[in-house]
Amino acid sequence: MRPHSARSGALGARRAGRHLVAVLTGALLLGTAPATSAEPSAGSSFRPAAHRTADAAWTGTWATTPTATPASDTTAFEDETIRQTVRTSIGGERVRIRLSNEFGSLPLVIGAAHLARRAADGPASRIDPRTDRPLTFGGRTSVTIPAGAPVLSDPVSLRVPAGSDLVVSIHLPERTPGSTLHAFAFQHNYVASGNVTGRSDIDATATIDRWYFLTGVSVSTGRSERSSAVVTFGDSITDGADTDADANHRWPDFLAGRLNAAYGPHAVGVLNEGISGNRLLHDPNPPAGSEAENFAAYFGQSALRRFDRDVASQPGAEHLIVLLGVNDLGHPGTVAPESERVTAADLVDAHRQIIARAHDRGLTAYGGTILPFKNDTLGFYSPENEAARQTVNRWIRTSGAYDGVIDFDRALRDPSDPQRLLARYDSGDHLHPNDAGAEVMSRAVPLHLLR
Repeated sequence: MRPHSARSGALGARRAGRHLVAVLTGALLLGTAPATSAEPSAGSSFRPAAHRTADAAWTGTWATTPTATPASDTTAFEDETIRQTVRTSIGGERVRIRLSNEFGSLPLVIGAAHLARRAADGPASRIDPRTDRPLTFGGRTSVTIPAGAPVLSDPVSLRVPAGSDLVVSIHLPERTPGSTLHAFAFQHNYVASGNVTGRSDIDATATIDRWYFLTGVSVSTGRSERSSAVVTFGDSITDGADTDADANHRWPDFLAGRLNAAYGPHAVGVLNEGISGNRLLHDPNPPAGSEAENFAAYFGQSALRRFDRDVASQPGAEHLIVLLGVNDLGHPGTVAPESERVTAADLVDAHRQIIARAHDRGLTAYGGTILPFKNDTLGFYSPENEAARQTVNRWIRTSGAYDGVIDFDRALRDPSDPQRLLARYDSGDHLHPNDAGAEVMSRAVPLHLLR
């Protein structure tokens, strides 16, 4: 089931194209296929930087990537509260959030912000009042974020278990365009009139399936237990396309569950930096006059452009899993101009750049093989694109450039026709895995790589 939006105007108009957008994005999911072994590459000599000291403090527990909006998206808020839910991957005793005005052209005024755990019963918009914490920014309850900038809140004391739902409520007192967002949350969030940031229950005027202005949550235990984070850097398959809304069935969610069960106090946060429609080498560039002009902006900046913000700057990040390339192959001639067609060599060069930049920041980098997409419903497949996919996957598996290989392709492909997804992991478009496929993807990640 797709998230439902009750907002009028641009939000309602985009609903009809939402499935097309998710389909055109080419991200990967996992289910219950045979898990594959992914050992470190034999030729890799890279070793991670020394672990942070105990008082280095902050580790990401949740993240998402902000994008701009197309001109057709005229969503705006005025004297309204947005109440947004996120799922933690690791727990802590102190919490802070990151808000972003990175794609805004005007200052963003936050009148008030609160953080709480979601209530165990009642409507999904209800918070547990015992856990409600007002947030401050430099000691003030309101903050104005300059255009193009993010802001971190002051820390608050709140015990947050791993795998729990946190609710962030922000009040926007002035007319505020929805300029910085993550368009495909696969999570219901809510809008209400006035400043109701601290109320347990709200009267929602709209249900949305996006995250606005909120891009990160980090935690600190305040104790000596070591924690770190892995960034999953990808497209719609990592973002969660075609998994059930509110179920937290993205493959990074399943990975977080496996890590929590395996490592106990040695917590490893999982930060989902997937964007539906994202490419390694190109920003969105819809052909003039095409329907894609109404949604391509949600595909986000190229992975090479957004790396520093979405990977290198993540608190506590020590590991990186890269799953990108299918949209670089499939978008030209569909939702991007033919002039942006890339070769396998182009994709390999982009991966080499990501590896070099990850190593420069002391991160271990693991390469995920591109899933098969024969006979996809989006027009991505061609013999030439398949040949390029095979070449890139062969390089990921055998070059030794990555510190390890996670063979998503082998985990989900049909043994009788390896160019296709196995039917029980196919969402129906022959490109995106379903919920079962997402779980299998998570099991393809050898946990020892992330310790």
